[in-house]
Amino acid sequence: MPAPTKIFRSDMIRCMLCGSAPCSAACPHLDPAALLRSIWFDNERAAAASLPEINPCAFCDAPCEKACLRAGQVPVRALIGRLYEEVRPDTEVAPPANEDRLKTDLCGIPLENPFLLSSSVVASTYDMCARAFEAGWAGVCFKTICSFEIHEASPRFSAISGEGGSIIGFKNIEQLSDHSVAENMEIFRHLKRNYPSKLILASIMGQNDAEWEDLARQCEENGADAIELNFSCPNMADGGLGSDIGQVPELVERFTAAARRGTTKPLLVKPTPNVMAMSEAGEAARRGGADGLSAINTIKSIIGVNPQTYVSSPAVRGMSAVGGFSGRAVKPIALRFITELAQNPKLKGLHLSGMGGVECWSDALEFILLGAGSIQVTTAVMQYGYRIIDDLKSGLNYYLAEKGFSNVREAIGLALDSVSDTTDVLERDTVIFPKFLREKCSGCGRCEISCLDGGHQAISLNKDRKPVLDGKKCVGCHLCVLVCPEKAIVPASKRIKKP
Repeated sequence: MPAPTKIFRSDMIRCMLCGSAPCSAACPHLDPAALLRSIWFDNERAAAASLPEINPCAFCDAPCEKACLRAGQVPVRALIGRLYEEVRPDTEVAPPANEDRLKTDLCGIPLENPFLLSSSVVASTYDMCARAFEAGWAGVCFKTICSFEIHEASPRFSAISGEGGSIIGFKNIEQLSDHSVAENMEIFRHLKRNYPSKLILASIMGQNDAEWEDLARQCEENGADAIELNFSCPNMADGGLGSDIGQVPELVERFTAAARRGTTKPLLVKPTPNVMAMSEAGEAARRGGADGLSAINTIKSIIGVNPQTYVSSPAVRGMSAVGGFSGRAVKPIALRFITELAQNPKLKGLHLSGMGGVECWSDALEFILLGAGSIQVTTAVMQYGYRIIDDLKSGLNYYLAEKGFSNVREAIGLALDSVSDTTDVLERDTVIFPKFLREKCSGCGRCEISCLDGGHQAISLNKDRKPVLDGKKCVGCHLCVLVCPEKAIVPASKRIKKP
């Protein structure tokens, strides 16, 4: 499979990814909005492979661009043209005829695909879960059920935004389900009656042994297929709840055992990421009877301190609080924890349900390659809606077809052998120099500045403002590769032996 041709998000940064998009309503040939979403969600190869043989955009006057809510600012026709001209020629397989490659399981329970909604507001009512199921999600981890009253603050969300307004990091101070246990049990019965093939993973939180046991029992009796024990909510730590439990292995084992007494269904434990290592809690969960682990929950955080009011965000009548951080910014941390759990021989055989920053199918694939057997998503759904399942499924399905996998299970853990928890194992006797693609270089000098002030003073610009490398100074750190705005610097193909 050739290296994928990446259409950079900057090319469509003004696209708002509209709901009921006017561009698609105006186009008589294609669904431009769906194609633009595929570009945004790193799914251009599957999108290009699915296009009609002849580009209809070459013969029209682009009514999609005229109908755009930012008319003249989103080059819809040009972007579709690039799918045809740059991406489609490199596609090697036809779009898969079905989604059979995506079929998998969670602790033996069949899943149509690996994608679940994680325990949060996105899976908190019958209507929301039903719409997610209709959209194509394989299951939901329902918002954490408890027996105590919940009173939410307003506002309760804040975010760190990137280019174009997309959310990089998201903070919430939201708590658990504000429905009664009886109301949530009715939702389970209704969902299981109408969607028998979809997975209901019930997240629960008790205050003592009896509550953990009773909640697990009630969830099983009312249709839950599996139970997730929330030992990690950073917003429910008072009185020995949430992340307070997840930091104490003895409590993890004790309350897992209590829930085990209440149910015969598979038990997943959700440890807290607010620790140096998660293995100790994972091992305690296994001793208590857990069948799997879910990781990661949100990370304790403070963001957005207002320089005028001196209050961080979200501000609630002049006060704020430490809250849970999620979104794409936490993915590297989530992958580290999933890898730790997957590499621990004492946890071998446990199902790992991975989450934390999954937005694109390629994000999900990283979790799978590092040991996750299912994927849970919240923050991306909050930003873009349940519709992201289309690109999650088609992107992963197309990748599996290109690589020759017959089932997604074959990809689980394939990257684990390449990861070490120490840098001592890395080869240090050679250097890979950067290679300058002069035809793409605009002469901005960013590489020179970064190397001068943050590297090893190995790059200078010639009279034509093109970079020149001093091989005696270059150590092959590749900072220049990362900072180049034109992507005009790439790693050279050869390793050079250090003197």
